[in-house]
Amino acid sequence: MSEIQPISQSGTGAEIPQLAATLKAAGDPLRLEILRLLSQDSYSVLELCRIFDLRQPALSHHLKVLAQAGLVSKRREGNNLFYRRTGSTPLLAQLFANLDQLPLSDARAQSVARISEERAEASRRFFADYGNRFREQQELIASYSVYGPQVAQLLNSGRHALEVGPGEGEFLQELSLRFATVTALDLSSAMLERAQAFADEQGLANIEFVCGDTRAAAARPASADSVVVNMVLHHTPDPAQIFQDLQGALKSGGQLLVAELQEHGQDWAREACGDLWLGFAPEQLSQWAQTAGLRDGRSVYSALRNGFQIQIREFVKP
Repeated sequence: MSEIQPISQSGTGAEIPQLAATLKAAGDPLRLEILRLLSQDSYSVLELCRIFDLRQPALSHHLKVLAQAGLVSKRREGNNLFYRRTGSTPLLAQLFANLDQLPLSDARAQSVARISEERAEASRRFFADYGNRFREQQELIASYSVYGPQVAQLLNSGRHALEVGPGEGEFLQELSLRFATVTALDLSSAMLERAQAFADEQGLANIEFVCGDTRAAAARPASADSVVVNMVLHHTPDPAQIFQDLQGALKSGGQLLVAELQEHGQDWAREACGDLWLGFAPEQLSQWAQTAGLRDGRSVYSALRNGFQIQIREFVKP
């Protein structure tokens, strides 16, 4: 744990008011609960109102205080504002480290679970209803041919690999050639059937197909040499939990490869492609990975002509 750095005696004195503002913002039980909740995920104002059973004006006041003190940041996702925790000073690192050891109350945890399930259900409904049009819609953002070969360049080989959300199944062919066994994991049975049909057409006989979320991967600890997550995180209700689950599924020294959109403001992707999130900042992925016990590896960034940017990231389990 980092030590708190003393205020420089030769400074301007501006550090003291800033420190006072930070401590004042954090010095409220409800605001501490908000900071605790935002440790792993970002939530909209309306979701936070539900979790804390508060009217929006009251909650917005607390969020404004936290934002002014630099403890949370906000980003717009369509018509909604989502908040997440920020701050990287030694003081905040110690505050958050101690705060995160405290459990959520049963009532808060149940509300969080309901919101997570609602997000997941929205994703399931989309892929059940529009799975047959998924390839056409995905082409509007980034086709497999754009990111697939670049992910393959970073891919290791080994005994076992896991792909989360294999989509149409194209990358399974790459995995099947490099690993003795492969698991394809998808929450949508409709999409999993499409991936399995592709594997059957290609004669890929070393692939196991599992319908479920990443808790199924975490239930097989230290089983995978490589885990691949291609263009999936922006469909998932809790991306931070994905990192936690997949870290558990990795062997020591194993790699997690993530191909994902960077932040963008094209809200039409929600309805057209079932996106829950409008991409992620690279530092957000790094933060989730670090919290899960992974370290940054290699990375590739590319821009597309339609205004989207892709990040391909490697994270390694020590």
